Amino acid sequence: MTLATASPSKLMTLEEYLSFDDGTDSRYELVNGELFKGSTESFGNISIAKFLLFEFAKHVPLALILFNTEVEVSGRRVTCRIPDLLILNEESAAYLQASSRNFISMAMPSPVLVVEVVSHGRENRDRDYRYKRTEYAARGINEYWIIDPEMRQITICLWVDGQYEDKIYTGDMQISSTVVSDFALTVEQVLAFGS
Repeated sequence: MTLATASPSKLMTLEEYLSFDDGTDSRYELVNGELFKGSTESFGNISIAKFLLFEFAKHVPLALILFNTEVEVSGRRVTCRIPDLLILNEESAAYLQASSRNFISMAMPSPVLVVEVVSHGRENRDRDYRYKRTEYAARGINEYWIIDPEMRQITICLWVDGQYEDKIYTGDMQISSTVVSDFALTVEQVLAFGS
């Protein structure tokens, strides 16, 4: 998702972000207290995320796989991200079902897997590889998948002993996941849906 600042002059609190409504269907992320409006994802990126949703559903109950879900993460100030796709465990799903909004607060159990499909541009690459990686690591998310159609690679950041260890998959390498243990597709099979 490419972001553009929506309200740069005023820093928002979490409560203001959660009650913000501009009367449109626009998606917003809160990054260090600033509201950012996301642009529409490319057809290719949406296709990759949808393909993964169906593939994950072969191994994980569909009720545990979500999109359009806000995840509160740590930053200099309050930050909420909206990953392209995520997988919950039973405990975090129970918390979310009791909530009135598709929002995972810091007080709730973290998702076990988060997927971001990198949009074109250096700013998007920095955000997904640097900032979100740090934020998701601080949240203790077991796996963070960075799917990069432009670089033709998938980086899986795996939570090991309090930090992420990265494994880069390319070409015909079979992707290995600790969360979706039976996942057996290659990078090219996943990226083919974005072409």
